[in-house]
Amino acid sequence: MNELVNFVSTNPSTALGALGAVIALLLILVIYLLISLSSLKSLYQKMMMGEESGKSMEQMLLSHIEETRRVAEENAKLREENARIDALLQTAVTRVGVVRFSAFQDMGSDLSYAVALLDAYNNGVVFSSIFAREDSRSYVKPIVDGHSTYTMTKEEEQAVKDAIASAK
Repeated sequence: MNELVNFVSTNPSTALGALGAVIALLLILVIYLLISLSSLKSLYQKMMMGEESGKSMEQMLLSHIEETRRVAEENAKLREENARIDALLQTAVTRVGVVRFSAFQDMGSDLSYAVALLDAYNNGVVFSSIFAREDSRSYVKPIVDGHSTYTMTKEEEQAVKDAIASAK
């Protein structure tokens, strides 16, 4: 430290020049920081006052919150509608089984048939039609939980089994 004091006392003009250069450098740095701060302050005011869109940041946030609330309500309604449609589809015909057969040995072709139409709970009907040379007969039997209270032919039973198997 004594050497610095000796240098300043022997060369005061050099010391003053060096201090002047440091002060000038610090002054330039302060001016640069003031300009940067001014531009940041201007950007902040634009953002908070909404100079471009006419809305302040607070108004924008409130409108986004309101929009988010509306979207959440709409999503809840869509979930309810989806559940309603899903419940409806459980009772719609979604399982089908078809068996074609020849009811009589003396007739060619498989003109007779049994068709089972079931929902997701294996409830529905089985239609069957027997074709003969002279006439044809049609039958409908209710199906509850995959079974009928009426006696079914082996073709009708197969149609019901095929319909149940079509769900997998």
